[in-house]
Amino acid sequence: MSLIYLIPFISAFIGWFTNWVAIKMLFHPKEPVKILGITFIGIFPKRQAQFAEKLGKLVSAELLSFQDIEEKITNPRNMEALIPQIDAHIDHFLRVKLADHMPIISMFIGDQTIAQMKTVFMAELQELFPGLMKSYMNQLQSQLDLEKIVIEKVKGFSSDKLEQILNDIMSKEFRFIEILGGVLGFIIGIIQVLLTMIA
Repeated sequence: MSLIYLIPFISAFIGWFTNWVAIKMLFHPKEPVKILGITFIGIFPKRQAQFAEKLGKLVSAELLSFQDIEEKITNPRNMEALIPQIDAHIDHFLRVKLADHMPIISMFIGDQTIAQMKTVFMAELQELFPGLMKSYMNQLQSQLDLEKIVIEKVKGFSSDKLEQILNDIMSKEFRFIEILGGVLGFIIGIIQVLLTMIA
């Protein structure tokens, strides 16, 4: 009769072990294995190509789209943040580099002329910059296929690498699932004991 009280612990072990095996089967076996004519392979190794394609589409369309990058780069506030650096560079060019390469011309350019030229240059740059960056992003998009890059990278991952990445991301969740299996198994075991005692 005392053995009946072991049922919750046995059920807990079975619940934990079942979930542990289910998690392991996400990644193992990494290569197809035939048992009794049935081929077994881990879910992620089997679906790695589909996973890579889905991830590639997600990254290129939602997470890192060229449209989002273009909007960030051509945002007027970003241009304003660059103005002090551009201003300093133009000032250095007009005062130092121009004097080194064209000393005669630089002799006729004073502070007032430099200030006027800087104003003209900055206005022209502010007008030119958004269109220039938009054109550059269009050219970059035609040359750089983000979706294809992500797909090839993920497809190229070894099974060990893929398992490590997913374990790093979801190790707590996997552990929770294992523990949950044990807890549910224990509860079911207690119910079985109570039903046996009542009967």
